[in-house]
Amino acid sequence: MRDGYKRRAGSHFSPDVCARSISSLPNARQEPSMTAPRPLFTLPTRKLLSLSLALAVCGAWSSAQAQQLTVEQLQQRLERLERLAGVSDGTPAEGAGLADLDQRLRIIERRLELQEEERLAAAKAAPKITVDQKGASFKSGDGNYELKLRGLLQGDARVFIGDSRQNDTFLLRTARPTLEGSLGKRLAYRFTPEFAGDSATIVDAYADLRFDPAYTLRVGKFTSPVGLERLQSSAALVDVERALVSELAPNRDLGVQLQGELGKGRFSYAVGVFNGTVDGRDAVTSNPDDDFEYAGRVFFEPLKGTDSAWAGLGFGLGASAGQKHGSGNNFLPRYRSPGQATFFNYRSAVIADGDTLRWSPQGWFYRNGFGLQAEYIASRQEVARDARRTALEHRAWQATASYVLSGEDASYRGVTPSRPFGVNGGLGAFELTARYGELEIDEAAFPFYADPATSASHIRAWTVGANWYLTPNLKLATNYLQSRFDATAGAARLPDEKAVFSRLQVSF
Repeated sequence: MRDGYKRRAGSHFSPDVCARSISSLPNARQEPSMTAPRPLFTLPTRKLLSLSLALAVCGAWSSAQAQQLTVEQLQQRLERLERLAGVSDGTPAEGAGLADLDQRLRIIERRLELQEEERLAAAKAAPKITVDQKGASFKSGDGNYELKLRGLLQGDARVFIGDSRQNDTFLLRTARPTLEGSLGKRLAYRFTPEFAGDSATIVDAYADLRFDPAYTLRVGKFTSPVGLERLQSSAALVDVERALVSELAPNRDLGVQLQGELGKGRFSYAVGVFNGTVDGRDAVTSNPDDDFEYAGRVFFEPLKGTDSAWAGLGFGLGASAGQKHGSGNNFLPRYRSPGQATFFNYRSAVIADGDTLRWSPQGWFYRNGFGLQAEYIASRQEVARDARRTALEHRAWQATASYVLSGEDASYRGVTPSRPFGVNGGLGAFELTARYGELEIDEAAFPFYADPATSASHIRAWTVGANWYLTPNLKLATNYLQSRFDATAGAARLPDEKAVFSRLQVSF
């Protein structure tokens, strides 16, 4: 603090002028035998200089005041400085000496320091409010408690071409507000309801116990760790709807999962125990039988964070195993086309009766604006009808390619435009996409377990599209999709599906 005083007061007075002024004061101590004033650069004099400099910082000095001062005048200015600092200890007695003034100056300086420390501590403890493209965030001063407000809104327009079993329509596809954050250093949470459709449902509702990045325990309802595309946020999909391969992967389920990352994110894993859900669908609110399902996934990105051309390569394996015993939609799946038309379902008399197994090799590659994602999955389920039991295995695969024309990087988490639309002449980001996939039903399903007149045995689907990312929060997507259905021998083939899907997406 005193160094600051010295810098501010340097243009108003010199140490020699101050020394001569002090030596002439009535209370200044001199040796009786001396005939001339001795230099007063002793300790009390230096304290007086510090006091003078402090008064200069407070605005007490001016060019007319840089002259000789009496102790009484210094005392008066000290009293004013005390009032500015909020000191209420009283004022020094009339004619107080330099030692007393110096002591009081020290007290004032310390109190000012304490006030500054208190101000900084209060600012550090104050809650922080942030509103940006990622939503709104309310965080405690120490960062341990946080509440984030997120949201996803997707509105679709669907136009079907030719002979279609579906109607043209506008559709509110997704309406999901999200609350997430942390309660201390160890506990994080997420809650996401869904308001699109005929009734409100809960999409995600879980808590994370964060012991370490290498091992976190998740409990609640969340996506089962099997399918690559199923684990991808719907806001980050390059196509309007998910691929055929996701019809065989479980969606959200209730359970407990241990997960983590190692080697700076180059290896990730997840393993858990769940109630068990059918292919492509969410679990019900409780376990429909006494059986559990075990699921896990490992994923490798061996060159992540390096300068290699293959730094964006990732690959892994997801799998699940368990048992199901029961009938109805909670035990046996129905499969949908990319146009969301049901093309396969079991006969009503069929029940799930035994082991279920899924396994899915998967991977991606991203480099600059290019992205490629591929996945294969096989789903095996033991079924029964009229005392006849069979293990049926259905298989699917897909490959999706995308390219960002405007120079931004493609990624598994989506595209962020570097020049948002309307900002300094920016136009946003533009992306082209193409996808091909197939899903094959086990031939043993026909005709005993499934009706060949209403269910296809094989589907091939391809999609091309374009995405316009106007801002990080606004996206327009358009897809042309076409699917061809094959039937078993002697059965009529379902008509081809041709459609144009468009989507307006707002996310934050």
